[in-house]
Amino acid sequence: MKILLQIPLLTIILVIFNIVLFNDPNAFRPDAGAVFELGLPSGGVWMATVSDLIVIGGVLLLYLELFKSTRTGVGAIIEHVFSLIIFVVFLVEFLIVPGAANSTCVILMLIALLDVVGGFTVTISTARRDMAFGG
Repeated sequence: MKILLQIPLLTIILVIFNIVLFNDPNAFRPDAGAVFELGLPSGGVWMATVSDLIVIGGVLLLYLELFKSTRTGVGAIIEHVFSLIIFVVFLVEFLIVPGAANSTCVILMLIALLDVVGGFTVTISTARRDMAFGG
């Protein structure tokens, strides 16, 4: 059960991105159709595409990942290594898979990079503070 807590939440976004990418590569085109439309009080209409929803999900999961990174211990380090693997997978897909050459993949790759850098930074800061209190 503890191993499930060490799997980065951005794995969900990676899986969803790949499912959409390999089932419908045109979903990430700039002229892709909207999944739904939301009327705004201003009279404008927000048209959310699959790409928009995946990026929004990635940002929300990034927040949760940074919150999880406040834990210390070996499990936190293992999770950061898994987060680094998620970043590398996004990078390799962007460079090698033709359908992944889009802005959505770049944004998700940057989210994964922020998860890695932020996670290590928060963990190191927390560990340093714990060490200072410990003597």
